[in-house]
This record gives sequence, C-alpha cells and structure tokens, in this order.
Amino acid sequence: MNETRARRTLPIRALSVMIGAALLVTACTGPAPTAKAPLQGAKIGGPFALTDQNGHPVTDRNFAGKYRIMYFGYTFCPDVCPVDVQNIGAGLRILEKSDPQVAAKIVPIFISVDPARDTPAVLKAFVGAFHPRMVGLTGSPAAIDAVAKEYAIYYHKQDAAPGGGYMVDHSRVAYLMDPEGKPLALLPQDQSGEAIAAEARRWVK
Repeated sequence: MNETRARRTLPIRALSVMIGAALLVTACTGPAPTAKAPLQGAKIGGPFALTDQNGHPVTDRNFAGKYRIMYFGYTFCPDVCPVDVQNIGAGLRILEKSDPQVAAKIVPIFISVDPARDTPAVLKAFVGAFHPRMVGLTGSPAAIDAVAKEYAIYYHKQDAAPGGGYMVDHSRVAYLMDPEGKPLALLPQDQSGEAIAAEARRWVK
C-alpha cells in the first residue's frame, strides 16, 4: 500500500472538526463535567444496511443503545489494517479486565472497503482473529460507497498488479460513536491497546 496515502488519518471534514475541538482539551486527566466530546456535533455517521460476517442483514439500528468503534479497512491489507484492528481488540480486552461494565457497552465494527473480496466468510475469519465480539460488515459496492460517505471515509482501489491482486487506499481512522450513533471521539488505533482503552474510558458512560 502506498505509505503516504495509506496513512490518511483523517478525511478533510473530520480533520477540520478535530482542529476546532483541540481548543477544548485541558491538562486534566479526564473530561470536565461540562466538557464536550471532540467530535460532538460533527456530521459523521448515518444509517446503513449491510451484511455481517455470518451472512445476516444488519442495519445501524442493530447497534442502537451501544457505543460503537467504527473502523474501515480491508482484510487483504498488508500493513496498517491488521495492526489497527489488533490494537482495537487489545483495547477491548484491557477494558474487559479493568472496566467490564464499560467494555460491555462497546461493539467493535469493521467495515470492508473491498467488498469484491471481503465476503462474509472472509470477514468472519478476519474479525474472529482479533476479538470474539468484533462485527465484520460488507455489502454491495453501492452500499459500501454510501456508508463510507456517511462516515467521511476516503477509499480508492488501485490498479491491479501483474498477478491480478490489488490494494485499496483508504482513510485510517477509528470513530467512537455514542449509543445514538453520533460521533464522540477518534480512538488512537495506531498506538496501543492501552491508549485505546484510556480514551474509551473518557467518553463511555
């Protein structure tokens, strides 16, 4: 994967929100009672209708009442996706030990930006390797286009290599969404499980 493009950490729309939100950050270890979440009010997220790793139809309404970690990637990704998803899974396992009530409120969701190859069966093997509660979602190209647009996710299929394989450039970001499906914060999925767990504790009530 092209390193410069693969590490697009934020779509422009989300990045502008984060720059403004940085002004709200203080030196304390947790948010003040009246502190706003960094992505509060951002136009990120929306309804979707996809297929999970078991071949079942799933919509955003299936996750109502749960906090969600939303990560977009693809299973054939040779570098960043496995690392990021491993960190997300590790963060949840840390929370399950230290704050089980917090962990129980969170659903990790991996949405493929490579629906041609990421069938439900392929997704099932992938997400199952990182956390037993991780949900893998795929769908038609049109459905993936729609959900990517809702979440301000960039992705682009590269030209096929001589052997027929190809890579997909995509935004590298993990959103923490609230129980109503509204954005709260970005999780540091490129750091460690400990960092992810710490950020989740700040916002999951």
